[in-house]
Amino acid sequence: MAHIIVSGWSEEELQESIRNAVRKEFESIIREKPLAIEPPSELITRKETIGILGISYPTLNEWTKNGIIHGKRIGTRIRYKRTDVYNSLKDVETLKYKRI
Repeated sequence: MAHIIVSGWSEEELQESIRNAVRKEFESIIREKPLAIEPPSELITRKETIGILGISYPTLNEWTKNGIIHGKRIGTRIRYKRTDVYNSLKDVETLKYKRI
């Protein structure tokens, strides 16, 4: 193993210098490209999906065909991402009718 001799620096100064250099490099990487951590999306069955949405199998098939909710085919099975199921739900805006 080769030895590197650094004259004029103590061991603690060298360690501190290396720590600072590594810290600065990590900070620049994080500033340039922040880490996007996504939670793993759970795939659920058609039965679980209709239970969450409170609909029937034919309605789920129609919604999948019309693009209201997106399914994933795994072999002969169809699965739905739990997050997609909840994202497909939209708030209903109430209409207030005014008498003229």
